[in-house]
Parts: sequence; structure tokens; C-alpha cells
Amino acid sequence: MNYVYLSPHFPTNYYPFVIKLREAGVNVLGIGDAHYEHLSEPLKRYLTEYFRVSDMHNYDELLRAMGYFTHRYGKIDRFESHNEYWLETEARIRTDFNIPGPRVENISWIKQKSLMKELYQQAGIPVARGKVLRDEEQARQFLKEVGTPVVAKPDKGVGAMATYKIYCAADLKNFFDTKPAVDYIFEEFIQGQIISFDGLTDQDGEIVFYTSHAYSQGVMETVNEDLHIFYHSLQEVPEDLREIGFRTVQTFDVRARFFHLEYFRTPDGRIVALEVNMRPPGGLTTDMYNYANDIDIYAEYANMIAYNRFEAEVTRSYFCGYIGRKNHIRYALAHQDILYHFGDILVHHEPMTTIMRGALGDYAYIMRSPDLDHIVAAAHAIHETLPVA
Repeated sequence: MNYVYLSPHFPTNYYPFVIKLREAGVNVLGIGDAHYEHLSEPLKRYLTEYFRVSDMHNYDELLRAMGYFTHRYGKIDRFESHNEYWLETEARIRTDFNIPGPRVENISWIKQKSLMKELYQQAGIPVARGKVLRDEEQARQFLKEVGTPVVAKPDKGVGAMATYKIYCAADLKNFFDTKPAVDYIFEEFIQGQIISFDGLTDQDGEIVFYTSHAYSQGVMETVNEDLHIFYHSLQEVPEDLREIGFRTVQTFDVRARFFHLEYFRTPDGRIVALEVNMRPPGGLTTDMYNYANDIDIYAEYANMIAYNRFEAEVTRSYFCGYIGRKNHIRYALAHQDILYHFGDILVHHEPMTTIMRGALGDYAYIMRSPDLDHIVAAAHAIHETLPVA
């Protein structure tokens, strides 16, 4: 089996995918813009071959790389990056080389928020009222219909990129005076906690692993207000979330892929769909799967790709929490204090890359414990700030 991994060097914590695929007998072929000597040692060791391109946005260069790999190794069986940014590029390559997975003709349903909303509605899953609006008058009428605030975000976008909360006519005017030249979808603001339904499907579209996470606030607030963030896994996935999550995966026909589905849990207990992401959750969340369950999700992904098997026992023995801090905030506890006070539940910590810091912070701590209160108390302590001088 030949598996082409686009941009295997980013995110940096995804190198175990390459290791475990290779150990499962898969030829793992990398395409990226990093110089070979800058790759991590595990990538150099476990990639069967690496083809450097000068510009990953230059499709002709990617075609040449794929042509070379096809000539040398034969038919390409899988092409992935595990990165939302490259979903459309992946779809083009799969279409041109007849590779399984989302193709050009269906990628819009998992990239455009307006089309996601249509599929959710067809499946009977509640969504926030919203529509693509292209001028100020249309937007003004929409605000009259749903009230304020409303959220405006690129119909095709990654995370909370260029997302705005609009409260009044002045905000609306400023938005249209300065908006990027892309389509924006306007949605009513839903009050509630962000929860996710995350997991992995096999080649037949069956969910072989799933979990859920609860967030301290949305990514939009975290990025736009430059806040720190805390989120944690659940040991028990609520039945209503599980049912809607399974229905969403079936509706979007997710096969041999990770998924990260986002919902609001409103104060009255309802679940309202936010968006789908057909890739692993960002940052270190795949590592949190392992810490929460004492499994190796990277090895199980490789087993699914190579043999369509998932063999790990998913126990959810622990709650697992992600605590991100930002350098511009003055915290009460220094890094060494955190290591001292919470060493019994701290399983990992590292600085985050600049490109992720808006949503996930400049520095990350991962805690695990069978007692959620223990993790929550640690998060509060780690996020406690010093008084303003």
C-alpha cells in the first residue's frame, strides 16, 4: 500500500502517524516544502521517500511529485494531510489520481458552512439560523429577523479565521467597509457551551472510536479576545450528543477519516450544530485520546488504513484536560510552580507553534485524572492572573 502524506512535518506532533503506518507495512511517501535536513529524525527514518516542493500552493509541483511517486511505487492508495487547510488540495489530487476519499465533487459539503447547514437540516439536526449575505442591506434585514449579536464568518474558512461578532449598525457598517473579499455567512448568536463529538471511522464508514470534549469558551472568543483556553474530555458521552454525532457522521458519509464535530449545548439543554471538520481536532488532542484511554490512536489509525481493523479497548479511564496559556497574560503561577504543584497529574507540556497560538495558546499543559475536579482545579490555578498593577 502506498500512502502519500502531504506536509508530514506539520503539525509537529503528527509524526507518529508516519511511524505507525510504516510499522503496519505501508509505504509512506511525503510531500512538503521543508528541506529534508529540517525534517525531524523520526520522519527521516520512517518516510519511505520525501519529495520537496518549493511551493505547496503550486498545484503543478504537487502533480509532478505525485507523478514521480506513481512511476516509482505504483498506484497511490491514500492521500492525506490531516490538516483542514489542505482539504481542497487533497480532493483535487484524489480526483486526478483516482484515490479513495473526498473528491472535488463533494468537498464543498465539508468546506462551506452554508452547505454544511443544508446537510444538517436534511438530517433533522438543529442549526443556528444563518445565510450567506453579500451586502449591508441584506445583513440589516437579517439582524431584524434574529436579533443581535450575530456572528459573521467566512463561508469557507479554517477555525475562527477572520470571524466577527456584530452588535449594532455601526459594527455592521464597519464590517462591510473592511471585510475581506470572500463570501461571509451570518448566523444568529447561540448562547451555550461548545462541546465536540470526535472520533475515527473505518473504511466502511463505521465509527470505531469516539469521545467528546467540553470547552471553556469558543475558538472565536479565544482568538478575537486573545484569551487562554481550557478544554477536557468526558468519560461518559451524553446519549443525545452520541445520537446526533452518529447521525452527523452518517449524513456526511465519513469514511477512513478522523472527524471533529462542534455543537452548542444551550442553557436549556438543547444541542445545536455548529460545524463539521473532517480531520483530527487541532493541537494536541490526538495525544489526549491516548492519555485518556491508554491507547495508541496513531497505531489504530494505521491498522484501520492497512487492514480495516481497530483493536484497542476504549475505556475512557481518565478525564484529560488541555490548559493553554498566553505569553501576554501575567499569571500567578510560574512554569516551575506548575510542574511542582501538579506533577502528579501532568502528563505532557510543550510550547505551541506560532500559527496555533491564537486558538491554543503559547504554551500547553495536558493533565489527566479519574477525578475531573482535580483537573478543573489545576486549570483554575494555572489560569489565575496577577492583579493589574
